[in-house]
Amino acid sequence: MPVLREEHGRLRRRILAGRREQVDRQHSLGKRTARERLDLLLDEGSFVEVDIYRRHRAHTLGMAEQRPHTDGVVAGSGTIGGRRVFVYAQDFTVFGGSLGEAHAEKIHKVMDLAVENGAPLIGINDSGGARIQEGVMSLDGYGGIFRRNVQASGVVPQISVILGPCAGGAAYSPALADFTFMVRDVARMYLTGPDVVRAVTGQEVGHDELGGADVHGRRTGVAAFVHDDEESCLEDVRYLVSLLPGNNMEPSPALPPCGATTDVRPRLPEIVPVEASKPYDMRTVLAEIVDDGEFLEVYEGWARNVVCALGRVDGEVIGAVGNQPMVLAGVLDADAAQKAARFVRFCDAFGIPLVTLVDVPGFLPGTDQEHAGIIRHGAKLLYAYCEATVPRVQVIVRKAYGGAYIVMDSRSIGGDLSLAWPTNEIAVMGAEGAVNVIHRRELAAAADPDGLRSELVAEYTAQLMHPYFAAERGLVDDVIDPADTRAAVARGLAMLRNKRRQPPPRKHGNIPL
Repeated sequence: MPVLREEHGRLRRRILAGRREQVDRQHSLGKRTARERLDLLLDEGSFVEVDIYRRHRAHTLGMAEQRPHTDGVVAGSGTIGGRRVFVYAQDFTVFGGSLGEAHAEKIHKVMDLAVENGAPLIGINDSGGARIQEGVMSLDGYGGIFRRNVQASGVVPQISVILGPCAGGAAYSPALADFTFMVRDVARMYLTGPDVVRAVTGQEVGHDELGGADVHGRRTGVAAFVHDDEESCLEDVRYLVSLLPGNNMEPSPALPPCGATTDVRPRLPEIVPVEASKPYDMRTVLAEIVDDGEFLEVYEGWARNVVCALGRVDGEVIGAVGNQPMVLAGVLDADAAQKAARFVRFCDAFGIPLVTLVDVPGFLPGTDQEHAGIIRHGAKLLYAYCEATVPRVQVIVRKAYGGAYIVMDSRSIGGDLSLAWPTNEIAVMGAEGAVNVIHRRELAAAADPDGLRSELVAEYTAQLMHPYFAAERGLVDDVIDPADTRAAVARGLAMLRNKRRQPPPRKHGNIPL
């Protein structure tokens, strides 16, 4: 028995240490090993590994002579801030992290355990792709992962972390996750690599230019978070988990109330210029509303004309969506609509109340947007809000024009509470544009068209564009002092905390994808 125990100990230590030359090579690439990454991600000493002795069963193409334990993925469970998560980390030091049958079955097991235990799933991707030597079994393994991604969607939060290559079909699992993290210079994700692109199209393109972190963080919208190094990336994964519920049946982790319902923020009216054409940063408004000015912005580099973020108000987690006047004057375009729609649907799936900060002049005009499908993409955001059953508070910060006002969670599409500042402009369009349409004949015939236009604009503004016009008709619930915005939002969310709204019986709707 002592001999067996000693042999077992040696084997386990050898597996945990890995092959020295491969570990050194991983470090030389500026990357940590799978186990080092899990040490950074999880609470110290909390990791429980499953299938550490797993090995592949393939015998073709010389595989019978190469059967390392773990089969290139470290899988199991641990805690983050004391809360249970399930994780897998692909190990590039074993078969380049390539996915074969046994590798996939380990990931399948962890995904099933995450759903069965109602805990978040975190996958760390660093893989050369499908293990070609195992043929179609590798593809079957990917299919099992994708199916489980979809089955877990809206049940447990799914987070993908890209810390190396993620190519071919493997890229679809991060695309199906709720949030994807990437690290510059080491992460790359694409369906077809530079060699295939060159062979098929003749185009010369590098790995980072084709599918690097900044490409997916700024252009494609695949990466929700982009970081410069693995340490800050995994630290932000921990922060994100601290804001999320374990599953769709439990509330997000709350902190004790901090007096938000009576908090006055005198800076708010100073931040937002009264003039509708002057820009400001909506994130500074959000910082005045959330606890301690802290929030986690999602898709920060993509579709920057809308801001999506997670934060807390009086200790409770909220999701915030706001137009960003600093970028394209805060208009909605196809990318912004998609970005906000996906975020709204995530929050609704996991019971996170929504706060919508509105300062929108409309949808971005032009043939590029129309041909890019702005109608279809805008309908996604409309659908997402209309479908949402969580508490929904709208704050009209400055202007709300046209169809974009409707889409930004207005009362007419089911928003629970609409608050407006006294300086708001709520209308079909801006006063000058409206006057040019309504009074075009009078203006064309006038001796002094500029003077007449100024009079008509002032009249239109006074009669139709102030928030009291909407409040008198029940479309705005209260006109508030800007300094009271945080308190009003906190009181509104407290009022709506026990909201219950049952959707009509159906299999599912048909969102305009």
